[in-house]
Amino acid sequence: MANITAAEVNKLRQATGAGMMDCKKALVEAEGDFDKAIEVLRKKGQKVAANRADRASTEGAVIARVNSDATQGVVVSLNCETDFVAKNESFVKLATDLAEMALNYASKEDFLKADYNGITVEEKLTEQTGVIGEKIEIGGFESIKAPFVGSYIHAGNKIATLVGLSANVDGAEETAKNVAMQAAAMNPIALNEDGVDQSVIDKEIEIAKDQLRAEGKPEAMLDNIAKGKLKRFFKDNTLVNQAYIKDSKVSVSDYVKSVNGELTITGFKRVALG
Repeated sequence: MANITAAEVNKLRQATGAGMMDCKKALVEAEGDFDKAIEVLRKKGQKVAANRADRASTEGAVIARVNSDATQGVVVSLNCETDFVAKNESFVKLATDLAEMALNYASKEDFLKADYNGITVEEKLTEQTGVIGEKIEIGGFESIKAPFVGSYIHAGNKIATLVGLSANVDGAEETAKNVAMQAAAMNPIALNEDGVDQSVIDKEIEIAKDQLRAEGKPEAMLDNIAKGKLKRFFKDNTLVNQAYIKDSKVSVSDYVKSVNGELTITGFKRVALG
């Protein structure tokens, strides 16, 4: 049996995040070979991942990041099974590191294949599944590009949002953050009316008509009244039309134009756990 030192165990622990006893057992199995010990831990991770594949991973950390010139942003959720793991400092650090790295990739699929210190991101997640003993995976992955991109992460890392603005004007950073907070809090289904799927519109009109019929309204009046109710639906559920949470007397669009008359919101992304 190879003579395994505490320094070697600690080095493996630093490299993988695995527990001290798991690292020692891996080094013993690998007869002291550091690279083989890493492979032993990865294989263990694969076994754990296979056993937990059908488990729900509804907890985790959602992290948003914006590049240095604020023209591109990404929001990523690193999912796990329990809130206990989600709040762990090393787990949040991994989520943050992955979000920083994700700025360079356009899709979740490309990101999972990306190199993470000699292994793919997907392999790293499998490794961490073995280390932590819970299903670990990338849940949400959204990116956005705009002349100015801002972000917001809600306390506890449960929700994060990105907002794109049409120009990098004075006050753009604060404006984008405020609108991102709006999107986090109010969960709009689209940026504006044009972004709402026609099937959703049709369903809302039918619901409105059914309610009006139940109230005894004449059939000839239903279309016009339903259109009025649809306008209210757009006001409540599209970002630019929502009442601004910091001043309910104005819409989000009006707030943005108060900062700069030419400024508009070009898009938003929202990722939440659960």
